[in-house]
Amino acid sequence: MAKRYLDPKADLTFKKVFGEHPDLVISLLNALLPLKKGEEIQSVEYLTPFHAPDNLFFNENVVNVKCTNNNGSHFFVQIQTFWAPSFSLHVKPNSSKAYISKLGKRIGMNYQEPVFSLNLVREIVDADVDNYYHFYDIVQDDLTERIIDNFHLVFVELPKFTPHTMNEKKMQVLWLRYLTEIDGYMETVPQELLDNPEINKAMEVVEESAFSPEQLLGYDKFWDIIRTETTLYNSGVRQGREEGRAEGREEGREEGREEGRAETVMAIARRMKSKGSSFADIQELTGLSEEEIRGL
Repeated sequence: MAKRYLDPKADLTFKKVFGEHPDLVISLLNALLPLKKGEEIQSVEYLTPFHAPDNLFFNENVVNVKCTNNNGSHFFVQIQTFWAPSFSLHVKPNSSKAYISKLGKRIGMNYQEPVFSLNLVREIVDADVDNYYHFYDIVQDDLTERIIDNFHLVFVELPKFTPHTMNEKKMQVLWLRYLTEIDGYMETVPQELLDNPEINKAMEVVEESAFSPEQLLGYDKFWDIIRTETTLYNSGVRQGREEGRAEGREEGREEGREEGRAETVMAIARRMKSKGSSFADIQELTGLSEEEIRGL
């Protein structure tokens, strides 16, 4: 019987792969962070999320770790995935909170220890450039060589990635192939992925047979929510643009976006309520009040 592998970008699978296996998150971070030779991560400590997510859409998958590199230095990394072009509206405050709180205000920590925000984006954000990998520092406007050296942002636009030769950054290529090619329907895995011990182990983690029926139901519900949100979000954007063109105002576009998001939240709340979800669960995922939920 053929094996089926779940998409590692879902909340359940992402946290299972990178939130429960230190060796895999170390391999991923060494492949995707702009670390200098000799500064590779040697060990990680999982941390409690720096704040509770407001709802599923703005902060889907978050893994926070404190890293120790080969020379004994420490730094913090927040790994998160986003599905929508609007991710930039949320990654900035999220990353800033992570920096301010140092992912939990660790006792005895050094405030000079850097924070990296690694963001895996599942939609194309900047169609004007071909690069899928974007690294940002805070620099002085007129003297760009002067950098605030302890806050770094990395964005990876997954849809832009295409496999290429393994001669350069081999593990980056393998991990991005894992994140882009394993889509929930794959039954035959390319041999070059299976030949790598870390990727092979990550494949085993997302094998469908490793999950309970309840977990698989949650996995399917996650993608149902994402599909609904995507459809309504895009509908809201289109409506906003049409209104904006007709009225000649930017307010029309913004109103359309907000209406689309409001419709999305209400639709998901109705779906959860119809399936017997508790008011507390619905409130946590949608941000709606108990009165609003009762009125659905």
